[in-house]
Amino acid sequence: MKVLISDNLGEAGIKMFQEKEGFDVDVNVGLSPDELKEIIGNYDALVIRSATKVTEDLLQKATRLKVIGRAGIGLDNVDIPAATKRGIVVMNTPGGNAITTAEHALALMLSLTRNIPLGTSSLKAGRWEKKNLQGRELYNKVLGIIGFGKIGSIVADRARGLKMQVIIYDPFVVPELIEKAGFEYASLDELYKKADYITLHVPKLKETTGLINKDAIDKMKDGVMIINCARGGIVKEDDLYEAMKSGKVAGAALDVFEVEPPGKSNIIEMDRLVCTPHLGASTREAQTNVAVAVAEQIIDYLKNGTIINAVNIPSVTGELMAKLGPFLTLAERIGCLQAQLLSWPINEVVIDYTGDFMGLDLSPISRAIMKGLLTPVVKDDVNFVNAIVLAKERGIRVTETTHSKSEDYLNLITVRTISPETTTTVEGTLFGKKEPRVVKINNFRVEMVPQGHLVLINNIDKPGAIGSIGIILGENDINIDKMQVGQEKEGERNIIFLRTDIAIPNDVLEKLRALPLVKSVTPLEL
Repeated sequence: MKVLISDNLGEAGIKMFQEKEGFDVDVNVGLSPDELKEIIGNYDALVIRSATKVTEDLLQKATRLKVIGRAGIGLDNVDIPAATKRGIVVMNTPGGNAITTAEHALALMLSLTRNIPLGTSSLKAGRWEKKNLQGRELYNKVLGIIGFGKIGSIVADRARGLKMQVIIYDPFVVPELIEKAGFEYASLDELYKKADYITLHVPKLKETTGLINKDAIDKMKDGVMIINCARGGIVKEDDLYEAMKSGKVAGAALDVFEVEPPGKSNIIEMDRLVCTPHLGASTREAQTNVAVAVAEQIIDYLKNGTIINAVNIPSVTGELMAKLGPFLTLAERIGCLQAQLLSWPINEVVIDYTGDFMGLDLSPISRAIMKGLLTPVVKDDVNFVNAIVLAKERGIRVTETTHSKSEDYLNLITVRTISPETTTTVEGTLFGKKEPRVVKINNFRVEMVPQGHLVLINNIDKPGAIGSIGIILGENDINIDKMQVGQEKEGERNIIFLRTDIAIPNDVLEKLRALPLVKSVTPLEL
C-alpha cells in the first residue's frame, strides 16, 4: 500500500507507516496543486493537515485512492461529497488537540491580562514602563465562554481552578447539562452584559460567522477582553479594531484571522492585541497525538477494512453497507433537515423504524441520523462513530423503537426531536430501492427529495400565495428547480418546498417573509 504524506506530520506517525509491513510511505510536503495532481494516482492513501486542498479536480486524478486522513479536526480543505462519490473514506482525528487549544486560549488570556507581550517588547527595547503596564487579576472575574464542546468545557474547568466566575452560552446544549457540570448557563445577551472576558469555542458556521460584531460589542461591558482560538471570521476584525480604538474593548487575543496569514492590517498593529499564527493545536503532544491517531486509522482501514472516525462512511462491513447504503443516505438527510427545522437545545430524539427492514442491524442508521442532526451544529467534530456519544454528552437522550407493519410504506423512518418548546417530526422512506424521500413534516404530507438548495415556506392557503412567491424569485433571477406543496390536514395552512438552482440570498428571503400570505421562510441546505 502506498501512502503519501503531503503536509507536515509528527515523526511518530511517519515512523508507524515506515515500520508497518506492506506499506510504502512518501513524505512530499509543499507540492503545488499541479504537482500533486501528477502523482496522486500512484497512492492508496493521502495524509494531510490544513495546507493541502483536496478538490474535485484532484480527486479525478486519484484513481487508486481509498482513504484521506486528516491529522486534526477541520476538513474545510476537503471536498467531502466528491470523495464520497468516488468511494473514498475521509477520516479526521477529533479530540487530539482539545487540551492544547484550551490551554492556548488560557495562555492568551493570561498574557493579555498581565501585558506580558508589551512588557517583553518594551524591556527588550531598553524601556522600563512598569507604571504603564499595570494589569488585572483574574481572581473573581467573570469569564464568558461561548461554546461548551470539548475545548470550551476544558477551558471552563481550568478557569474554575483560577477562581474565575464562569458563565456559558451554547444554544445546542441543554442548560441542565451545563449546570450539572457546576457552571452557570447564560443567554448570549446576558453573557455579553456580565463577562469581563469572552472566549470563543464554536465551529465556523453560517450562524457563527461574524458573531462578534459591532452590535454584539455594544452590548458588552466597557473594558471587556476578547479571546478567539476557534476559527477566523467569527470575530469581525474591523469592528473589533474600532472597539479597541475607542476603548470599549480593553484588549483582545487572536490566534485565528479572517485571512491567514493576515499580513499588514489595522488590528495587528494595535498595542493591546496579543496574537499568534494559528498555534492553538501546535504542541509536541498534540501533533504526536493526531499523527499517531491518523496513522493507526489508515493502517487499520487498509489492512483490515476497519473504519474509524470517518465523516462520510459508517463503520460497517461491505455486505451490510450494500443493504444499508440507501437507508443511511436517507437517515443522515433526515437528521440534517431536523437540525435546520427544530428549536435548540433539544432534550430527546425518538427514532421509530416501521415496516420491513429485513432483520438488519439498525444501529448504523441511528448513528447516521444523529450525525446528520449534529453536523450543522458541531461540524467536523462529529462522525459516524461518535455521533451517539456526542449527543449524550450534550444531554440529548436517544431512544429507538421498531414496529413490523407500516400502513402506507414498505419501510418508514420517523424522527421526533423534543425540546422544551416544541416537538418536530420528520418521516422518510425509500422510493423504489434507493431513492430517499421525506414524506411528512409535522402535520404536513409531502414528497420531497432531500437534496440541494431548499426553502421551506409556511403560508396561508389562499389564492395568490404561490404566485406572489414566484414573482419575488423571478424578479431576482432565481430559478425554481422543483416545487412541492404539502397541505395541513383539516387546516388552513400549506407548506411549500422549493428547490432552487442557487441558495436564496438573505435580502430575497426577507422579501419573501414580508409577503402578506407568508407566515415563515426557512432556508435549508441538504
